[in-house]
Amino acid sequence: MSAVFDVDMLQGLATALRASRGFAHKRDIAAVLPQLGPSSFATAVPNGDDCAVLPDADGQGHLLLAIEGLVQDFVEQQPWFAGYSAVMVNLSDIAAMGGRALAVVDALWAGSAAQGRDVLAGMRAASERYGVPLVGGHTNLRSASGQLAVAVLGRAQRLISSFAAQPGDRVLVAVDLRGQWQGDAPFWNASTTAPAERLRGDMALLPALAEAGLVDAGKDISMAGMLGTALMLLECSGVGATVDLARLPRPASVPDWSAPGDAAAAQRLRWLNAFPSFGYVLSVRPAQADDTIARFAQRGIACADVGTVHRGSVLALQLGDARVPLWDLAAQPFIAPAVEPRRAA
Repeated sequence: MSAVFDVDMLQGLATALRASRGFAHKRDIAAVLPQLGPSSFATAVPNGDDCAVLPDADGQGHLLLAIEGLVQDFVEQQPWFAGYSAVMVNLSDIAAMGGRALAVVDALWAGSAAQGRDVLAGMRAASERYGVPLVGGHTNLRSASGQLAVAVLGRAQRLISSFAAQPGDRVLVAVDLRGQWQGDAPFWNASTTAPAERLRGDMALLPALAEAGLVDAGKDISMAGMLGTALMLLECSGVGATVDLARLPRPASVPDWSAPGDAAAAQRLRWLNAFPSFGYVLSVRPAQADDTIARFAQRGIACADVGTVHRGSVLALQLGDARVPLWDLAAQPFIAPAVEPRRAA
Protein backbone atom coordinates (compact mmCIF):
# COMPACT_ATOMS: atom_id res chain seq x y z
CA MET A 1 0.00 0.00 0.00
CA SER A 2 1.58 3.29 -1.06
CA ALA A 3 1.98 6.28 1.26
CA VAL A 4 -0.07 8.42 -1.15
CA PHE A 5 -2.96 5.95 -1.01
CA ASP A 6 -2.66 5.88 2.78
CA VAL A 7 -2.98 9.66 3.01
CA ASP A 8 -6.06 9.69 0.80
CA MET A 9 -7.67 6.94 2.85
CA LEU A 10 -6.82 8.63 6.14
CA GLN A 11 -8.16 11.97 4.98
CA GLY A 12 -11.43 10.38 3.88
CA LEU A 13 -11.66 8.49 7.15
CA ALA A 14 -11.04 11.63 9.19
CA THR A 15 -13.77 13.45 7.27
CA ALA A 16 -16.24 10.61 7.88
CA LEU A 17 -15.45 10.49 11.60
CA ARG A 18 -15.89 14.24 12.00
CA ALA A 19 -19.31 13.96 10.34
CA SER A 20 -20.43 10.96 12.41
CA ARG A 21 -23.47 10.94 14.69
CA GLY A 22 -21.35 10.02 17.70
CA PHE A 23 -19.07 13.02 17.24
CA ALA A 24 -22.09 15.30 16.80
CA HIS A 25 -23.74 14.09 20.01
CA LYS A 26 -20.57 14.56 22.02
CA ARG A 27 -20.03 18.04 20.61
CA ASP A 28 -23.41 19.00 22.12
CA ILE A 29 -21.58 18.97 25.46
CA ALA A 30 -19.64 22.06 24.38
CA ALA A 31 -22.89 24.05 24.31
CA VAL A 32 -23.75 22.99 27.86
CA LEU A 33 -20.54 23.07 29.92
CA PRO A 34 -20.08 26.87 29.81
CA GLN A 35 -23.62 27.32 31.16
CA LEU A 36 -22.87 25.20 34.22
CA GLY A 37 -20.08 27.48 35.38
CA PRO A 38 -17.75 26.70 38.28
CA SER A 39 -19.38 24.73 41.06
CA SER A 40 -19.57 26.18 44.57
CA PHE A 41 -19.22 22.61 45.85
CA ALA A 42 -15.69 21.26 45.97
CA THR A 43 -15.16 18.41 43.49
CA ALA A 44 -12.01 16.46 42.73
CA VAL A 45 -12.22 16.98 38.96
CA PRO A 46 -13.81 19.67 36.74
CA ASN A 47 -16.93 19.13 34.66
CA GLY A 48 -16.17 16.98 31.64
CA ASP A 49 -15.17 13.68 33.23
CA ASP A 50 -17.18 10.44 33.15
CA CYS A 51 -18.60 11.04 36.65
CA ALA A 52 -19.03 13.82 39.15
CA VAL A 53 -16.56 13.23 41.99
CA LEU A 54 -17.54 14.11 45.56
CA PRO A 55 -15.63 13.61 48.82
CA ASP A 56 -16.56 10.43 50.68
CA ALA A 57 -17.71 10.86 54.26
CA ASP A 58 -14.76 8.88 55.64
CA GLY A 59 -12.26 11.16 53.93
CA GLN A 60 -10.44 8.14 52.49
CA GLY A 61 -11.92 8.03 49.01
CA HIS A 62 -14.41 9.49 46.57
CA LEU A 63 -18.08 9.14 45.79
CA LEU A 64 -18.84 8.93 42.07
CA LEU A 65 -22.13 9.94 40.46
CA ALA A 66 -22.80 9.03 36.83
CA ILE A 67 -25.86 9.59 34.64
CA GLU A 68 -26.66 8.68 31.04
CA GLY A 69 -29.63 9.51 28.85
CA LEU A 70 -30.51 7.21 25.95
CA VAL A 71 -31.26 8.56 22.48
CA GLN A 72 -34.96 8.36 21.75
CA ASP A 73 -34.82 6.13 18.66
CA PHE A 74 -32.79 3.55 20.58
CA VAL A 75 -35.44 3.32 23.31
CA GLU A 76 -38.22 3.10 20.73
CA GLN A 77 -36.58 0.44 18.55
CA GLN A 78 -34.86 -1.76 21.14
CA PRO A 79 -36.52 -1.13 24.53
CA TRP A 80 -35.12 -4.18 26.32
CA PHE A 81 -31.56 -3.61 25.12
CA ALA A 82 -31.88 0.13 25.79
CA GLY A 83 -32.79 -0.63 29.40
CA TYR A 84 -29.92 -3.09 29.70
CA SER A 85 -27.47 -0.66 28.10
CA ALA A 86 -28.54 2.26 30.27
CA VAL A 87 -27.38 0.38 33.35
CA MET A 88 -24.30 -1.09 31.67
CA VAL A 89 -22.89 2.19 30.35
CA ASN A 90 -23.26 3.88 33.73
CA LEU A 91 -21.43 1.02 35.42
CA SER A 92 -18.72 1.49 32.80
CA ASP A 93 -18.51 5.20 33.66
CA ILE A 94 -18.02 4.35 37.33
CA ALA A 95 -15.33 1.79 36.50
CA ALA A 96 -13.66 4.23 34.08
CA MET A 97 -12.92 6.50 37.03
CA GLY A 98 -11.56 3.72 39.22
CA GLY A 99 -14.80 3.07 41.08
CA ARG A 100 -17.10 0.28 42.11
CA ALA A 101 -20.83 0.83 41.62
CA LEU A 102 -23.18 0.80 44.62
CA ALA A 103 -26.73 1.40 43.33
CA VAL A 104 -28.82 2.35 40.29
CA VAL A 105 -31.83 4.67 39.88
CA ASP A 106 -33.77 5.50 36.72
CA ALA A 107 -36.15 7.98 35.11
CA LEU A 108 -38.39 6.31 32.53
CA TRP A 109 -40.95 7.78 30.13
CA ALA A 110 -42.86 5.23 28.06
CA GLY A 111 -45.73 5.41 25.61
CA SER A 112 -47.33 2.25 26.99
CA ALA A 113 -47.13 -0.17 29.87
CA ALA A 114 -45.75 -2.82 27.49
CA GLN A 115 -42.87 -0.60 26.39
CA GLY A 116 -42.19 0.29 30.02
CA ARG A 117 -42.08 -3.39 30.97
CA ASP A 118 -39.52 -4.12 28.26
CA VAL A 119 -37.23 -1.27 29.31
CA LEU A 120 -37.47 -2.18 32.99
CA ALA A 121 -36.86 -5.87 32.22
CA GLY A 122 -33.64 -4.93 30.45
CA MET A 123 -32.56 -2.73 33.34
CA ARG A 124 -33.29 -5.47 35.85
CA ALA A 125 -31.35 -8.02 33.79
CA ALA A 126 -28.25 -5.81 33.73
CA SER A 127 -28.62 -4.99 37.42
CA GLU A 128 -28.74 -8.66 38.33
CA ARG A 129 -25.93 -9.75 35.99
CA TYR A 130 -23.53 -7.05 37.17
CA GLY A 131 -24.59 -7.38 40.80
CA VAL A 132 -25.58 -3.74 41.36
CA PRO A 133 -29.08 -3.17 42.83
CA LEU A 134 -31.77 -1.11 41.15
CA VAL A 135 -33.09 0.85 44.13
CA GLY A 136 -35.71 3.24 42.71
CA GLY A 137 -36.53 6.01 40.28
CA HIS A 138 -39.30 7.78 38.40
CA THR A 139 -41.81 6.28 35.95
CA ASN A 140 -44.28 7.82 33.48
CA LEU A 141 -46.24 5.42 31.24
CA ARG A 142 -48.27 8.12 29.47
CA SER A 143 -45.52 9.77 27.45
CA ALA A 144 -45.72 10.52 23.75
CA SER A 145 -42.51 8.52 23.22
CA GLY A 146 -40.02 6.37 25.06
CA GLN A 147 -37.16 8.09 26.85
CA LEU A 148 -34.81 6.85 29.55
CA ALA A 149 -32.12 8.19 31.86
CA VAL A 150 -30.23 6.17 34.46
CA ALA A 151 -27.91 7.26 37.26
CA VAL A 152 -25.45 5.20 39.29
CA LEU A 153 -23.67 5.93 42.57
CA GLY A 154 -20.21 4.47 43.15
CA ARG A 155 -17.14 4.73 45.30
CA ALA A 156 -13.44 4.94 44.39
CA GLN A 157 -10.32 4.66 46.52
CA ARG A 158 -8.03 6.07 43.80
CA LEU A 159 -9.24 7.97 40.76
CA ILE A 160 -8.79 7.45 37.06
CA SER A 161 -9.50 10.80 35.41
CA SER A 162 -9.81 12.35 31.96
CA PHE A 163 -7.70 15.23 33.28
CA ALA A 164 -4.56 13.21 34.11
CA ALA A 165 -2.98 12.26 30.76
CA GLN A 166 0.63 13.44 30.41
CA PRO A 167 3.02 13.96 27.49
CA GLY A 168 5.05 10.80 27.00
CA ASP A 169 2.21 8.48 28.07
CA ARG A 170 1.33 5.44 26.01
CA VAL A 171 -2.20 5.36 24.58
CA LEU A 172 -3.78 2.00 25.38
CA VAL A 173 -7.10 0.80 23.98
CA ALA A 174 -8.82 -2.12 25.70
CA VAL A 175 -11.94 -3.75 24.20
CA ASP A 176 -13.75 -7.00 24.90
CA LEU A 177 -13.88 -8.58 21.45
CA ARG A 178 -15.88 -11.63 22.62
CA GLY A 179 -19.13 -10.29 21.22
CA GLN A 180 -21.10 -9.40 18.12
CA TRP A 181 -22.91 -6.50 16.50
CA GLN A 182 -26.33 -5.69 17.91
CA GLY A 183 -28.24 -5.98 14.64
CA ASP A 184 -27.60 -2.98 12.40
CA ALA A 185 -26.93 -0.68 15.37
CA PRO A 186 -23.42 0.61 16.15
CA PHE A 187 -23.31 -1.39 19.39
CA TRP A 188 -20.73 -4.14 19.98
CA ASN A 189 -22.45 -6.41 22.48
CA ALA A 190 -20.08 -8.56 24.55
CA SER A 191 -22.31 -8.49 27.62
CA THR A 192 -25.81 -9.91 27.36
CA THR A 193 -24.72 -13.53 26.78
CA ALA A 194 -21.49 -13.44 28.82
CA PRO A 195 -21.31 -15.23 32.19
CA ALA A 196 -22.34 -12.92 35.01
CA GLU A 197 -19.27 -13.83 37.05
CA ARG A 198 -17.02 -12.78 34.16
CA LEU A 199 -18.85 -9.48 33.70
CA ARG A 200 -18.42 -8.62 37.38
CA GLY A 201 -14.75 -9.53 37.34
CA ASP A 202 -14.08 -7.54 34.20
CA MET A 203 -15.80 -4.46 35.66
CA ALA A 204 -13.59 -4.74 38.76
CA LEU A 205 -10.43 -4.61 36.64
CA LEU A 206 -10.35 -0.82 36.22
CA PRO A 207 -10.53 0.00 39.96
CA ALA A 208 -7.92 -2.69 40.59
CA LEU A 209 -5.59 -1.02 38.07
CA ALA A 210 -6.14 2.33 39.79
CA GLU A 211 -5.54 0.93 43.26
CA ALA A 212 -2.33 -0.77 42.08
CA GLY A 213 -1.03 2.60 40.84
CA LEU A 214 -0.89 1.44 37.22
CA VAL A 215 -3.53 3.73 35.68
CA ASP A 216 -4.65 7.24 36.63
CA ALA A 217 -5.85 8.61 33.26
CA GLY A 218 -8.53 7.22 31.00
CA LYS A 219 -12.08 7.22 29.72
CA ASP A 220 -14.65 4.60 28.72
CA ILE A 221 -15.39 4.30 25.01
CA SER A 222 -18.77 5.90 24.36
CA MET A 223 -20.94 6.55 21.31
CA ALA A 224 -18.14 8.70 19.82
CA GLY A 225 -16.11 5.52 19.36
CA MET A 226 -12.46 4.93 20.19
CA LEU A 227 -11.14 8.07 18.53
CA GLY A 228 -13.88 10.43 19.71
CA THR A 229 -13.30 9.13 23.24
CA ALA A 230 -9.57 9.72 22.83
CA LEU A 231 -10.34 13.28 21.75
CA MET A 232 -12.31 13.96 24.94
CA LEU A 233 -9.52 12.52 27.08
CA LEU A 234 -6.87 14.60 25.34
CA GLU A 235 -8.94 17.79 25.50
CA CYS A 236 -9.54 17.43 29.23
CA SER A 237 -5.82 16.89 29.81
CA GLY A 238 -4.68 19.65 27.46
CA VAL A 239 -2.48 17.39 25.31
CA GLY A 240 -2.35 15.84 21.85
CA ALA A 241 -1.59 12.33 20.60
CA THR A 242 -0.81 10.20 17.58
CA VAL A 243 -2.73 6.93 17.16
CA ASP A 244 -1.65 4.13 14.83
CA LEU A 245 -4.87 2.71 13.40
CA ALA A 246 -3.26 -0.61 12.46
CA ARG A 247 -2.60 -1.34 16.15
CA LEU A 248 -6.18 -0.82 17.35
CA PRO A 249 -7.88 -3.98 18.67
CA ARG A 250 -10.53 -5.25 16.26
CA PRO A 251 -12.69 -8.37 15.95
CA ALA A 252 -11.84 -10.95 13.30
CA SER A 253 -14.89 -9.88 11.28
CA VAL A 254 -13.41 -6.41 10.67
CA PRO A 255 -10.90 -6.39 7.77
CA ASP A 256 -7.37 -5.20 8.43
CA TRP A 257 -6.13 -1.96 6.90
CA SER A 258 -4.55 -3.65 3.90
CA ALA A 259 -7.89 -5.03 2.67
CA PRO A 260 -9.08 -3.02 -0.36
CA GLY A 261 -12.56 -2.02 -1.40
CA ASP A 262 -15.51 0.03 -0.22
CA ALA A 263 -17.04 -2.83 1.78
CA ALA A 264 -13.86 -3.28 3.83
CA ALA A 265 -13.62 0.47 4.37
CA ALA A 266 -17.23 0.61 5.56
CA GLN A 267 -16.63 -2.19 8.07
CA ARG A 268 -13.52 -0.47 9.43
CA LEU A 269 -15.41 2.82 9.80
CA ARG A 270 -18.26 1.03 11.58
CA TRP A 271 -15.77 -0.43 14.06
CA LEU A 272 -14.16 2.95 14.72
CA ASN A 273 -17.64 4.35 15.43
CA ALA A 274 -18.64 1.37 17.59
CA PHE A 275 -19.98 1.72 21.12
CA PRO A 276 -18.61 -1.43 22.83
CA SER A 277 -20.13 -2.91 25.96
CA PHE A 278 -16.63 -2.98 27.47
CA GLY A 279 -14.05 -0.57 26.09
CA TYR A 280 -11.58 1.99 27.46
CA VAL A 281 -8.98 4.45 26.21
CA LEU A 282 -6.19 4.80 28.76
CA SER A 283 -3.20 7.11 29.04
CA VAL A 284 -0.50 5.18 30.90
CA ARG A 285 3.07 5.96 31.97
CA PRO A 286 5.47 3.92 29.79
CA ALA A 287 6.81 1.94 32.76
CA GLN A 288 3.29 0.71 33.58
CA ALA A 289 2.07 -0.05 30.05
CA ASP A 290 3.18 -3.68 29.75
CA ASP A 291 1.80 -4.63 33.18
CA THR A 292 -1.51 -2.94 32.37
CA ILE A 293 -1.82 -4.76 29.03
CA ALA A 294 -1.00 -8.06 30.74
CA ARG A 295 -3.77 -7.61 33.31
CA PHE A 296 -6.35 -7.18 30.57
CA ALA A 297 -4.96 -10.21 28.75
CA GLN A 298 -5.32 -12.31 31.91
CA ARG A 299 -9.06 -11.69 31.69
CA GLY A 300 -9.25 -12.44 27.96
CA ILE A 301 -9.67 -8.77 26.99
CA ALA A 302 -7.77 -7.33 24.03
CA CYS A 303 -5.56 -4.38 24.97
CA ALA A 304 -2.98 -2.73 22.72
CA ASP A 305 -0.49 0.10 22.84
CA VAL A 306 -1.71 2.22 19.92
CA GLY A 307 0.15 5.50 20.21
CA THR A 308 1.83 8.29 22.12
CA VAL A 309 0.56 11.30 24.06
CA HIS A 310 2.50 14.47 23.27
CA ARG A 311 2.39 18.19 23.87
CA GLY A 312 0.07 20.16 21.64
CA SER A 313 -3.58 20.01 20.70
CA VAL A 314 -3.81 17.67 17.69
CA LEU A 315 -5.06 14.10 17.58
CA ALA A 316 -3.36 12.62 14.51
CA LEU A 317 -4.10 9.35 12.75
CA GLN A 318 -1.22 7.25 11.46
CA LEU A 319 -1.16 4.36 9.04
CA GLY A 320 2.17 3.17 7.67
CA ASP A 321 4.17 6.23 6.68
CA ALA A 322 1.06 8.41 6.40
CA ARG A 323 -0.15 10.75 9.11
CA VAL A 324 -3.11 13.15 9.02
CA PRO A 325 -4.76 15.29 11.70
CA LEU A 326 -8.19 14.19 12.85
CA TRP A 327 -8.86 17.21 15.07
CA ASP A 328 -7.00 20.28 16.34
CA LEU A 329 -8.49 21.07 19.74
CA ALA A 330 -6.89 24.50 19.82
CA ALA A 331 -8.61 25.49 16.59
CA GLN A 332 -11.96 23.87 17.39
CA PRO A 333 -12.96 22.59 20.86
CA PHE A 334 -14.68 19.23 21.03
CA ILE A 335 -16.52 19.23 24.40
CA ALA A 336 -14.84 22.43 25.70
CA PRO A 337 -14.05 21.44 29.32
CA ALA A 338 -12.84 24.19 31.65
CA VAL A 339 -9.13 23.40 31.50
CA GLU A 340 -6.02 25.36 30.62
CA PRO A 341 -3.99 23.79 27.78
CA ARG A 342 -0.47 22.61 28.60
CA ARG A 343 2.28 24.96 27.48
CA ALA A 344 5.47 23.75 25.80
CA ALA A 345 8.43 23.68 28.18
